[in-house]
Amino acid sequence: MRLLDLFCGAGGAAMGYHRAGFTEIVGVDIKPQPRYPFTFVQADALEYVREHGREFAAIHASPPCQAYTQLRNLFDKHNKARLLPEPPDLIAPTREALMESGRVYVIENVWGAPLKIASMLCGSAFGLRVRRHRWFESNVFLWSTGCRHKTQGRPVGVYDSGGWKMRTGLAARTTAEAQSVMEMPWADYRGCTQAIPPAYSEFIGRQLLQALGAQEAGG
Repeated sequence: MRLLDLFCGAGGAAMGYHRAGFTEIVGVDIKPQPRYPFTFVQADALEYVREHGREFAAIHASPPCQAYTQLRNLFDKHNKARLLPEPPDLIAPTREALMESGRVYVIENVWGAPLKIASMLCGSAFGLRVRRHRWFESNVFLWSTGCRHKTQGRPVGVYDSGGWKMRTGLAARTTAEAQSVMEMPWADYRGCTQAIPPAYSEFIGRQLLQALGAQEAGG
C-alpha cells in the first residue's frame, strides 16, 4: 500500500505510517532530507502531488506551521518591524491539491491552523514523554485520543512558565534526548523538533488502512 508524505521533514510521520502497515512510502520536501528513512524526492510538495498524487493510495501532508504559531507575532519593540518574514499560509492550497488527487488524505498541523473538523492527538495518550498537541484533518473519519496528562506525569524536556503544560515545544538538551523523547533515533536534533512522533501517524495510519479497505470492499 503506497503512501505519499508531503512536506516530509525528517520522517517522523512516515515511520508511523510504516509501522501501521503502509509498505511503500515516498517523502517529498523542498529541502534536502538526508536522514529520511524511506524513498525521498526533493521537490515542491504541491507541484509533486498535482503530478503524482493519483499514483498513491493515501497522502499525508504537514505544511509548514509557522503561519499559525506565536512566532508569527515576533517583532522588534523599538521599530515595530517583524523579526521574522511573514510565513506562507499553505493549508488552503494543500487541501485543494489533495482534493484534486481524489485520494484519501490527511493534513497535520498545530492548534490555530485553519483545519476542518480536525481530530487532536497528544503524546500523553501514547505514553510518550512529549505532549506536542497536533491536529489532523482528513476526508475520512478519524478518531481523537484525548489527553492523559495527569496519569503520565511530567514529560521530559517540555516546559513553560505555567508548569509542565507546553503543548508544542521540545526543549531537549541533547540530540540523544530529543531522539529518545520523539522515538526518532535516525533523526538529528532539528529533525526531531519539526516532526510529529511516529506513534501519532501509526494511530492515524491504521484508520486510513481501515477506510481504504472499506472503500475496496464497497467497490
